[in-house]
Amino acid sequence: MTPDELDAELAAGRIRPAYLLAGPEPLLRDDARRALEAAVLAPGTRDFDLDRLDGETCTAAALEDALRVLPVLAPRRLVVLREPEARRRGAEPLLERIADLVPALPEPPSAVLVVTAGSPDGRARWVRAFAEPAARVVCEAPRYAREIAAFARREAARQGVALAPGAAEALAERIGPQLLLLRQEIAKAALFAGPGRPISAAHVAETASDASEEPIWTLTDAIGEGRVGDALALLARMQAAGAAPPALLGALANHFRKLARLRAGGRVAGAPFALRKLEAQARRYTGARLRACLHAVHDADERLKGRGELPPGLALERLVLVLAN
Repeated sequence: MTPDELDAELAAGRIRPAYLLAGPEPLLRDDARRALEAAVLAPGTRDFDLDRLDGETCTAAALEDALRVLPVLAPRRLVVLREPEARRRGAEPLLERIADLVPALPEPPSAVLVVTAGSPDGRARWVRAFAEPAARVVCEAPRYAREIAAFARREAARQGVALAPGAAEALAERIGPQLLLLRQEIAKAALFAGPGRPISAAHVAETASDASEEPIWTLTDAIGEGRVGDALALLARMQAAGAAPPALLGALANHFRKLARLRAGGRVAGAPFALRKLEAQARRYTGARLRACLHAVHDADERLKGRGELPPGLALERLVLVLAN
């Protein structure tokens, strides 16, 4: 199902026993997780009825214990497991236990399992376990301009902002499929337009960072080709010229999502010469390495949101080192 279909199902009151939020777009995964938290947890019970587990450290026994705990003064509790394939070695017992547990969870559930994963292998047994009555929510950014414009309209409506004709298309053209940056640019354009006024294409041109500029693609190429020194130098010049850290991070996230999709045998849209370049870069990485890169992008995003001690410039520099090596 799509995130929109998940929202509709939750609004209708259906809560499934387990969900896999799978796909390379962290904003959609985070939004889906927050929607599930709001639907599953009773007010005031978060401290008692929400367990957060990390795939790098969680064991099969710890997951099973968390699902067995009874809710406190509420009909349900929520167990969130992040990136169960993150551990490079020793993940198999946890993955096998997920595959066994998910089909056995009762409906209606007293404990709801939510697993988030950026690039899971769809052929894996634990992924295929999220069939009815469980669900797999596909969290992929829109690829085409009309789809990105449609997302911009939905996001503006969520923020309570009106878009004038042409504004959604202008956002799609300047930002592309970088949903976190798109969300931020809509909020910025709304402030620029003023209270109660719709965002116009002119407002977008004034306020939105152009994420399609040539230097950004020069940076992603340098990283994808392993030219660490060039990548760091480009990053420094772009930041000195005033490039917004979210725009840079969004471009890196989009680039590595494409590499991961190609490495997994999928397709991406683009001109033939650009696709040949992406395919060559994708061959430099294993699937596990690309998952680690997307995990590093997510961590950098958390730091840019103020959840870390590093300033944005240093957080991006460290990310570039991780991605290019």
